[in-house]
Amino acid sequence: MSDIPGSNEPHDPLDSFDEIIEAETERDPDLAVIEAGSRTLRTQGGPPQADVPARPEDPEVDKALREVEAELATRWGETKLEPSVTRIAALMDVLGDPQRSYPSIHITGTNGKTSTARMIEALLGAFELRTGRYTSPHVQSVTERISLDGAPISAERFIETYQDIKPYVEMVDGSQDYRLSFFEVLTGMAYAAFADAPVDVAVVEVGMGGSWDATNVIDGDVAVVTPIDLDHTDRLGDTPAAIAGEKSGIIKQDATVILAQQPVDAAQVLLKKAVDVDATVAREGLEFGVVARQVAVGGQLLTLRGLGGEYTEVYLPLHGAHQAHNAAVALAAVEAFFGVGAQRAEPLDIDTVRKAFAAVSSPGRLEVVRRSPTVVLDAAHNPAGARVTAEALGEAFQFSRLIGVVGASGDKNVRGLLEAFEPVFAEVVVTQNSSHRAMDADELAAIAVEVFGEERVQVEPRLPDALEAAITLAEEEGEFAGGGVLVTGSVITVGEARLLLGKG
Repeated sequence: MSDIPGSNEPHDPLDSFDEIIEAETERDPDLAVIEAGSRTLRTQGGPPQADVPARPEDPEVDKALREVEAELATRWGETKLEPSVTRIAALMDVLGDPQRSYPSIHITGTNGKTSTARMIEALLGAFELRTGRYTSPHVQSVTERISLDGAPISAERFIETYQDIKPYVEMVDGSQDYRLSFFEVLTGMAYAAFADAPVDVAVVEVGMGGSWDATNVIDGDVAVVTPIDLDHTDRLGDTPAAIAGEKSGIIKQDATVILAQQPVDAAQVLLKKAVDVDATVAREGLEFGVVARQVAVGGQLLTLRGLGGEYTEVYLPLHGAHQAHNAAVALAAVEAFFGVGAQRAEPLDIDTVRKAFAAVSSPGRLEVVRRSPTVVLDAAHNPAGARVTAEALGEAFQFSRLIGVVGASGDKNVRGLLEAFEPVFAEVVVTQNSSHRAMDADELAAIAVEVFGEERVQVEPRLPDALEAAITLAEEEGEFAGGGVLVTGSVITVGEARLLLGKG
């Protein structure tokens, strides 16, 4: 748990702020919007989420959406890439460059992109701007990826947007060496939908990397780089500096760059790119940051230093120091968008900032979906994400015995993820989700036994059985003893657990 400056005696806030300059911060993994479902496992998980869509109730609309999904599924998936923006640029050209009809905030990084995007969206909406948000991947419905005014677009609008651009997609397909990919078509749909709305500002999260990511046909007025760590090393590079080189591609001429705390070699690459394109840089720990934070019921109370001054008593209903840092990055990005620190000196209206942060949600991020025993979902899927989740668990919950349910993808650093959770899991139930990328449960178990020891590992290949087993193990502590379950390892595992636990 982070120390809370001034918790015991008066202090100078500047002293506290200086302390974060040298702080090492490991943060949230990439996380997409997690779905809601309708089935239950033992008990109903709670009220529905307003920002996660279910299947359309109208059978005709549902049929039409399935037809669109089937057509999209014939294209290259997101794990098959040809690193180029040639095809998406051609699509934008024949569509009339819709992505240039509104300003944008472009977000890259390894950890924390989606949580930060949701915070930025909430802040902009609180200042009465119409927002479009594009994130990935989805779990339940492809419509989750494109949001207007903080909510996924309707199935009807998704279908209409696809039909509108389909002739142009086919035109580009016929003129290129490779057809447009699944992600490229969705990116084109998002940019077209935002122009049609129209939005006042788009908040766009990269799919992977930056330079050759399909989203990178926009020229973001503000470029945000969340913490960089090792992930997708087969495509982006095996050092933070190499990965930063790819991600720096979103930094455009004369933009403002908001940099979260970074490894030194990554920061050097990003700063050099900013200098090369005459971009203005604001760095966490120098120009902005977290001054103080303390645990509060359901989240935390923050004091943030922004580009325009200090923002006190900001309640954030999310757990963990990493989310406080994400909040500081989001606030600086929105300040930069409004010209705070450049064209104007005064900070943003504090009451509006407080209102926006208090309404933020991040489904699947230390999300409680059941009580007695408590079941928490967290989509950590790399070692850095697992470490911050393990730290946040100790701060936000008082489990006397915590059981892990882990289902991971085969292309991730699974050993590192398990090692990060080993100190906090009494036992672990290994399983696998329904994705073709899922690591086989027995293969995962072999690694888990090396990390935890055989007596602490249970194997349940089916996720429903794994959840039942973990809940039973947690209940051995007794109704009031504080046993709990954490479901983690993959966004897909978390999404499927959400369905089974009736969240929605």
